[in-house]
Amino acid sequence: MVVPPTPANLERAAQIIRSGGLVAFPTETVYGLGANALDATAVAKIFEAKQRPSFDPLIVHISDREMLQQVVREVPAVAEKLMARFWPGPLTLVLPRLEAVPGIVTAGLPTVAVRMPAHPVAQALIRKAGVPIAAPSANPFGYLSPTRAEHVERMLGHRVDLILDGGSTLFGVESTIVLLAEKPVLLRHGAVPLEELERVLGTVALQVEASEKPLVPGQLPQHYAPRTPIRIAAPEEVPSALRKRVGYLAFREVPKGFKVVKVLSPTGNLLEAAAHLFEALHQLDRLGLEAIYAEPIPEVGLGRAIMDRLRRASA
Repeated sequence: MVVPPTPANLERAAQIIRSGGLVAFPTETVYGLGANALDATAVAKIFEAKQRPSFDPLIVHISDREMLQQVVREVPAVAEKLMARFWPGPLTLVLPRLEAVPGIVTAGLPTVAVRMPAHPVAQALIRKAGVPIAAPSANPFGYLSPTRAEHVERMLGHRVDLILDGGSTLFGVESTIVLLAEKPVLLRHGAVPLEELERVLGTVALQVEASEKPLVPGQLPQHYAPRTPIRIAAPEEVPSALRKRVGYLAFREVPKGFKVVKVLSPTGNLLEAAAHLFEALHQLDRLGLEAIYAEPIPEVGLGRAIMDRLRRASA
């Protein structure tokens, strides 16, 4: 059931979380599928609903610093700097976990991925529930992420107790993930660009390669994929005869000859392009096309996150 985030519905959603149920809710990145992060049985329902493998860890969402103390054993100085700059916001930090966090949340790892979302609906839900909420994206495992409530309803509606409709998400790509070991390591490109991290930290090491044993969500070789085969290619690389049977995901200009074209940002704005990425792919995926071709995006700022999603979708 999809409902607006009224005070009564938020209280209803919070009660579902407290009682071990599942609630889909908006964040500033994508919609999440949430359960009480301290209840292993409730978290198991996330894996069942998504058909997600148990070796893929989840992100825990908190509403304030006090709640952070329920899941994290220690907070190093570098984490304090990042929290001061980017929280609430689309940055996930990987920190040593407390034993109170069930192993199913972290895939048995000694660390836990945590973030404080900036979306007012997400914040209100976590506060009212009174517990940290484990929440991956609210979609079947490996499929396109949801950026609107109707995406969640279409993909998982029958498996979720309640869906809070907060409209379209702002960033449209998932959070950036940073491991705070001896030196900060970027594990997933996301809504906080590498350049912004480096303004706070200096040089940041990268470990964003695909892995069959992920340390954090979004590291598997194939992910974020539509049902329709997707390939990355400039318009001129797609044969003319093929264009009449396929769709094209363009960055800023409409190329000629394709059966259907979706443009991410006519002005070349990377934030706009990221916000439209999954919505455009959802639309193209429902048209019964032979294939989808996607134009390469400049790999600066949010362009890195967009290209990361496209590469994994096409793997």
